[in-house]
Amino acid sequence: MTATTALYVPGDRPDRFDKAVAAGPDIVILDLEDAVAPGAKEAALDAVASWLAARVTPGPAIQVRVNRGADHELAALTATRADIGLRLPKVESAAELDRVAALAPGVPLTALVESALGVERAFELASHPAVVALGAGEADLAAELGTRDPAVVNHLRLRLLVAARAAGLPAPMLAAYPGIRDLDGLRADTERGRRLGWHGRSAVHPAQLAVIREVFLPREDEVAWARAVLEALAAAGGVATLADGQMVDAAMAARARAILDR
Repeated sequence: MTATTALYVPGDRPDRFDKAVAAGPDIVILDLEDAVAPGAKEAALDAVASWLAARVTPGPAIQVRVNRGADHELAALTATRADIGLRLPKVESAAELDRVAALAPGVPLTALVESALGVERAFELASHPAVVALGAGEADLAAELGTRDPAVVNHLRLRLLVAARAAGLPAPMLAAYPGIRDLDGLRADTERGRRLGWHGRSAVHPAQLAVIREVFLPREDEVAWARAVLEALAAAGGVATLADGQMVDAAMAARARAILDR
């Protein structure tokens, strides 16, 4: 099942690691990058590596967002032999991905697109054999482009969605919404991302998880449609027509199964 929620935790706050797991996201992201001050990065790496090495309790998937070009972080994390994924910030070329994949063999990579050049090369990044997902750094993109206009954000989201799907990857998860207390704004923006075809969202606070989960939960009318499609196709053995006159085929069956899976 595709993950719907991910929760960022600063790597220098080990007191929050288990709390993040207990909050119930599909993915916990231990952050060594933007959430950690430059002077605290070594302590954060030690804390994350120690927690990963000692962790035995099953739970959500664990990812670590590393710093760009920080080879020592890759070495420390792979030495733990923990089952993790890596989130790579500001990726702009397949060569960067080759380098990380060589240093952390077999570790699944999420390529975070955070620049105009990264957007232009999104399909190249998504096609790399070590990459399992794309993500967007919308704050960095907005800073480079000089705008957060919804039309620009929508364009960027669509570009990354098409690149991911063309490469056979799942729809990307939306970037974290920075307004921790603005749950109405979170809901509105998450619904906009859902309409554009994205699935799931990362959070920076546990309070955001319920809103994200609710937005991506299939609606009653979607579930009813999915069941009707599969029942009609099973009865017809091929192309079928629903009660409302809508023609459905095998392509729609795939969408119906995805809805029921969620």
